[in-house]
Amino acid sequence: MVTKIKKQMFLLVTDIIAVNGAFLLALFLHTEGNIPNTTMLSYLAAALILTTGKLFIYRYFGLYNSLWAYASVEELLKVVMAGITANTLGTIYLISMGVKLYFGVYLIGAIFEITIVGFIRFSYRYFRRIKNKYPVTRQEYIKKILIIGSGATGSLIASEIKNHSIAYGQVIGFIDDEEHKLYKTIGGVKVLGNYYDIYSVAHRFKIDEIIIALPATTTATMKQIIAECNRTEARVKIVPDIREIIDGQVSLSKIRDVEIEDLLGRDIVNLNVTEVANYIEDKVIMVTGGGGSIGSELCRQIARFLPSKLIILDIYENNAYDIQNELHREYGDNLNLDVIIASVRDRDNIFAIVEEQAPDVIFHAAAHKHVPLMERAPKEAIKNNVFGTKNMAEAAHEFGVERFVMVSTDKAVNPTNIMGASKRICEMIVQGLAKQSKTKFTAVRFGNVLGSNGSVIPLFKKQIEAGGPVTVTHKEIIRYFMTISEAAQLVIQSGAIASGGEIFVLDMGEPVKIYDLAVDLIRLSGLKLGEDIKIKITGLRPGEKLYEELLMDEEGLRNTKYEKIHIGRPNAINYPALKSALNELLFVLKSPENDTLIEMVQEIVPTYRNNMEVNNENKHKKESVERYALAKA
Repeated sequence: MVTKIKKQMFLLVTDIIAVNGAFLLALFLHTEGNIPNTTMLSYLAAALILTTGKLFIYRYFGLYNSLWAYASVEELLKVVMAGITANTLGTIYLISMGVKLYFGVYLIGAIFEITIVGFIRFSYRYFRRIKNKYPVTRQEYIKKILIIGSGATGSLIASEIKNHSIAYGQVIGFIDDEEHKLYKTIGGVKVLGNYYDIYSVAHRFKIDEIIIALPATTTATMKQIIAECNRTEARVKIVPDIREIIDGQVSLSKIRDVEIEDLLGRDIVNLNVTEVANYIEDKVIMVTGGGGSIGSELCRQIARFLPSKLIILDIYENNAYDIQNELHREYGDNLNLDVIIASVRDRDNIFAIVEEQAPDVIFHAAAHKHVPLMERAPKEAIKNNVFGTKNMAEAAHEFGVERFVMVSTDKAVNPTNIMGASKRICEMIVQGLAKQSKTKFTAVRFGNVLGSNGSVIPLFKKQIEAGGPVTVTHKEIIRYFMTISEAAQLVIQSGAIASGGEIFVLDMGEPVKIYDLAVDLIRLSGLKLGEDIKIKITGLRPGEKLYEELLMDEEGLRNTKYEKIHIGRPNAINYPALKSALNELLFVLKSPENDTLIEMVQEIVPTYRNNMEVNNENKHKKESVERYALAKA
């Protein structure tokens, strides 16, 4: 505060000198040093009011409020407009006070005044930059920065770094793919090459940090650029996608480290707002497992359409409480929100809740999903996933719910673990009920979700923070990935186009090797593989496949009007027969042994192979990836 007052006082004093000195200098030059006494006396009589008036005009134009450390064209225009206004009114006042001179004196005086006032303000910025660039005591090493992208965003970032060079470093140059910019200078910074020159430029100038300033670029281009940056030894940072910058403003505070989500980035999902609004807006929506990764994101997306009521049903109160608070902060009283703590296993309670709440749409995301843990506790997988889904689905049928959308998984296809087998039975329940119910039952199948609970990426990050090693089960293991937001949006969109009985298959893009994912995460953390962090191959876990699949052999794949949503051909499910088999399965759950349970599940899901069979088949599974790609084509 004291510094600000001192700065304003300095500007006031210099402006007083400039206002009077400029006019007197012009008068001195005009009279060749022989200023008439009468003219000087008349000016001195008017000087106090003239100076005070001009200072008020400068204040009105904000010349004492701007941060002149960041003076730009906008501030220059303010100085010019303030000077023109002040001198026009000042000239009229001087003439009225008897200071009648040639017009050229007033004009030259105005030019001198505007020049001096502007120089004082812009010189502050210039000398501050000189001071920062060449400090008196310069013992610390200045970080060398390369900026990818020389457009508006890159230029702003470069300018801000220049103004804080001691704190942030020195901008060595730009990289830009527009040929007409190559080797040109933009804002004092040279464009040193295109995207293919990133490695050579970084090596030549010993770059410490690369900032990717391309918030509106395509996913494919971003992947290419990040891959090139990862070849260097520089720390890589990124200006977030323009969708992540809420206020639309770009600054150094918005720059963050490159995340694996950027490297595996997926194109934006454009929801058909009209279709989604038609079945969510002003409707009662229930989300089971609403506190989980997918469930909570479904709640966020659904809340945007302001249902008449959003019901979050979850057994784990902490997660449900977190999403409840988040939505309350975001929407306040505009969202009618209810949180119910209950288990989908409790059939009587679920039926009572559905009857009382009368939801129009149920998104069923509640499930046990962790493969190795479910292999050790197969009964829990069946109780929660199979009978929890059966309870919810039959309650939806009983009480006339309009739509029931179940979140499934690629692990339900030719399952090699009890979790996948249980989710395949869930799909069968949904398909079977769809044939005999007015409720539109559907399932949505997709692969791994970036950052979800149990996802491999948070595990890798924790292992890297701990110094390693990063554990990968197999060097050839492959998985499909999408973001939580994308998955939730596509689930909601699928619900809008469901007619009943479909299994929607989401386009997961290209499969990713988990080993490569671990390598990328180590590099993005600024560490070297083998030196700072090692990767340890631990062997496939119980029930784990090398290659996940999204289609079963008996399923075809047809497109919908949305390029990322496909439909697997519905299988003929005899629901009474399935229900009878599930009643037997319910009886088997009471047995202390797991073998009978596994055998029973294999009878219900003929494509289910247990862990011993999987170990023999994994080496032959690579063709599943090609089959999915061929089915998509």
